[in-house]
Amino acid sequence: MASKDSTDGEKMKTQITIRHLPSLENVAEIKQSFNRHLHYTLAKDRNVATQRDHMVALSHTVRDHLFSRWIRTQQAYFDQDPKRVYYLSMEYMHGRTLTNAMINLGIKDQCDEAMYQLGLDMEEMQEKEVDAGLGNGGLGRLASCFLDSMATLALPAYGYGIRYEYGIFRQKVVNDRQVEFPDDWLANGNPWEQARPEYKVEVKFYGRPEPIDEACLHWKWVDTQTVVALAYDYPIPGYGNGVVNTMRLWSAKSPVSFDLSYFNHGDYIQAVCDRNLAENITRVLYPNDNFFEGKELRLKQEYFLVSASLQDIMRRYKKLKAKDASIAQEARKTFDEFPNYVAIQLNDTHPSLAVPELMRLLMDAENIGWDEAWAIVTRTVAYTNHTLLPEALERWPVELLDKLLPRHLMIIYEINARHLKEVEKRWPGNMDMMRRLSIVEEDGGKRINMAYLSIVASHAVNGVAAIHSELLKATMFKDFFELSPEKFQNKTNGITPRRWLLMCNPALSELISDKIGEEWVTDLYKLAKLKEYADNRSFVQAIADAKADNKRRLVSYLEKNLGVVVPVDSMFDVQVKRIHEYKRQLMNALHIITLYNRLKEQPELPVTPRVIMIGGKAAPGYHTAKEIIHLICRLSKVINSDPEIGDKLKVVYLENYRVSLAEKVIPATDLSEQISLASTEASGTGNMKFQANGALTIGTLDGANVEMREEMGDENIFVFGMTVDDVTALRKKGYKPM
Repeated sequence: MASKDSTDGEKMKTQITIRHLPSLENVAEIKQSFNRHLHYTLAKDRNVATQRDHMVALSHTVRDHLFSRWIRTQQAYFDQDPKRVYYLSMEYMHGRTLTNAMINLGIKDQCDEAMYQLGLDMEEMQEKEVDAGLGNGGLGRLASCFLDSMATLALPAYGYGIRYEYGIFRQKVVNDRQVEFPDDWLANGNPWEQARPEYKVEVKFYGRPEPIDEACLHWKWVDTQTVVALAYDYPIPGYGNGVVNTMRLWSAKSPVSFDLSYFNHGDYIQAVCDRNLAENITRVLYPNDNFFEGKELRLKQEYFLVSASLQDIMRRYKKLKAKDASIAQEARKTFDEFPNYVAIQLNDTHPSLAVPELMRLLMDAENIGWDEAWAIVTRTVAYTNHTLLPEALERWPVELLDKLLPRHLMIIYEINARHLKEVEKRWPGNMDMMRRLSIVEEDGGKRINMAYLSIVASHAVNGVAAIHSELLKATMFKDFFELSPEKFQNKTNGITPRRWLLMCNPALSELISDKIGEEWVTDLYKLAKLKEYADNRSFVQAIADAKADNKRRLVSYLEKNLGVVVPVDSMFDVQVKRIHEYKRQLMNALHIITLYNRLKEQPELPVTPRVIMIGGKAAPGYHTAKEIIHLICRLSKVINSDPEIGDKLKVVYLENYRVSLAEKVIPATDLSEQISLASTEASGTGNMKFQANGALTIGTLDGANVEMREEMGDENIFVFGMTVDDVTALRKKGYKPM
């Protein structure tokens, strides 16, 4: 057993690097600030403070550094009045903030040294921070990566989302089956958020529209139910540039404390229930992101986000720095320049109600005519598509929209009527083309196709990988591409190397920086310089040693948290992502069965010991996905307890996979499984994270795997399975798997 001194030395080695020795002055200042927050923010002393208290005190210490830069950044934006990017997303998978903030601020080493001098364990403190899991998977994590990258590029950008009281559920495996528990991530408070009650806005539902003028161009929305949207801001620091951008999340509150008439009749319970109806809007994140569920609460959430965000965007646009130095600010009088100062990006179709809502605000609140308002919308809005799965596309029933958002349905109908006139001009008399291009679908009940609405209203439409963008043009949106080819483009997804290499893999990052400098942290193309060291034995061995250290840490975590013991000198074969049939965890399970049977039949077969790890959450209502989890967990029990197999094959189900667990798993992985059926995965970003951390990829030519192969070369990736053309040909022959 290692002595305490040697254990402390190993921890210190992971915390402090020779490259950035912290200055004593900064360390002393951080210690002083830490103790101040422990005493005056938390009202604790070292005798009674818990590890979580220490984490919160350090978070407030780092927050002080963030907030000063945050204020300066927002002041600069106000003074310069640049065009701003507004990213609207129903999901953000932010993970933990503390370590990422320390790194981007350039104070990680100082904080590590300060905590070490205070006798505190930084790694244990970091484990006390709760993940902000406000998303289901790749869509939300991409959004968070975008915010980090825009801040690092010093782009004036804002992320808008919902402050869900309960994020993506906590997954427990009970009797080999997934069981969902609520993720009460705000239960102990959140040191990173800053409430902004001064920016609250009202969001309306139900009611009916009434015309204001005889021409029926402008309307007022009456007899509505009102919900108050309260703003909570989160600082998003750029890397090493002093820029701190803003993520603003909205929380729903009742506009009145209680209905006093209920109290007069002694009905306290009804008063509380009515208040809860309004606040339920932001209570919980919907856990299905690859199946469209036409639920009223989900539609309320989507409209709540876009209405609150657009009102906030328009308020900020109107606010202008006065030319007269004696006056702090003045207001813009017109919206003529709105598209020159505002860019709104829709992260999938969830925020697509921004289109009719912006039209409503411009026409009914700002008294602008249709043509001018539509020109503003189409120059301002752009749309990112994230799926090729038809079942994931949002199609809202007309009856529900008419009940909940009657004015918006009117606007959508008018948008569609004018759009179809353009279609008629292009294809005179072609009723089939008009039917296919109509925003209003009438097969099986009247519904609004939100993807079509987004395309019609956007000046740019992008897919998230080259093959995905081409498939959109060739299949799902073929007719729209023929109508407006200039709109369609590709923007392949990416990841932030700050979190997914520099932060989660400090040992490898240090080795890279020793050889090629630190420019790679903001420009991954610089990693190409490592090619000249491919035959440097000492460098290659150092990389292998770093991988081994990461594997030892993961093995320790698995034993402590899951009670699973695996050999560290095995190949770590990993597939982590949401559980879904198209992602083919079932095929991985069949491969496990094949390996197991092969070893049972030939016990002396020489094999590389392998630990197969699979992790991810299944949507609570997705029976097949939950059965796949059940199968994998049963396989794990059978194989791991078979003495004849021993350490040749182990299977681990990674319970409650999330961002903070990914940060442990990815640096330790040897083989990354990216095995979706070609033509089903839009892009994927986990594939990039594994590659950046030195894992080899086995996968199909789907999503971003195609572009990864182009970058790394055929010799550095294991490709198998059908291509998109093969899948298309098979489907044309009438093949149906079920």
